[in-house]
Amino acid sequence: MRVLHSSSELRTALQGVSDVAFVPTMGNLHDGHISLVSQAKRLGGPVVTSIFINPLQFGPSEDFERYPRTLSADTERLEQAGCDFLFAPSVAEMYPYPQRFLVQPPLADELCGAFRPGHFAGVCTVVLKLFNMVAPRYALFGKKDYQQWFLLDSMTRELNLPIQVIGAETERAEDGLAISSRNGYLTATQRTEATFLFQQLREIRDALNRGERDFEKLEQGASHSLNRRGWRVDYFSVRAQATLLAPKPDDKKLVILGAAWLGNTRLIDNVEVTLLD
Repeated sequence: MRVLHSSSELRTALQGVSDVAFVPTMGNLHDGHISLVSQAKRLGGPVVTSIFINPLQFGPSEDFERYPRTLSADTERLEQAGCDFLFAPSVAEMYPYPQRFLVQPPLADELCGAFRPGHFAGVCTVVLKLFNMVAPRYALFGKKDYQQWFLLDSMTRELNLPIQVIGAETERAEDGLAISSRNGYLTATQRTEATFLFQQLREIRDALNRGERDFEKLEQGASHSLNRRGWRVDYFSVRAQATLLAPKPDDKKLVILGAAWLGNTRLIDNVEVTLLD
């Protein structure tokens, strides 16, 4: 695996190469990231993984400074997974000038965006810059960050980028907890408690499958259940998969999204559902 730190090195290495599959990450790699690399390898072309902790998507009170920097361990994991190129640029390489031009996606102020102002503008801007540097044929994102995946897929299609965005299903631990870098912040007791977020999402899914359609009541019920256990819920929301807006009466493919704080750690998860009636 070649490790590259500048966009000029990257472009030279990929000159004449086609069907590149790209996995953007912020490092601190876990099994979910490695699953994306494995899926990318099955597409048949070379695999590029980037590691860049993007300051543009962190708010002033968020965890940019304490976000784990584990480049050595990440490099070893990527080599073992068969990744072909690791692109690990510096902040100066990604932002050689003050970043005044930002991608402002729709829905950026809803769901997680309502609690993290500017976050998705930072995400979409850095991914667009990475797309310009890597020029991939495929880009893979985990659907645990459902809103992020949706907005990046929408950006790619609306800007006519020649890239197929692939959303990979959420990797989970045996007890159902979505695998996330932030799980490492949890204490042993919190790690056991953390499964209740997924449990509440499944309970909403089961209620929808039983024919319940009072979305607000279901969302509030899940919030109250977690809050009573000591969580601090940001939101639960039932949305249409196709638009990520509130469902219309004829929408059958829905997604239930939730975000909540357990101690000082913010966890997110989601469950898709297809209504039968």
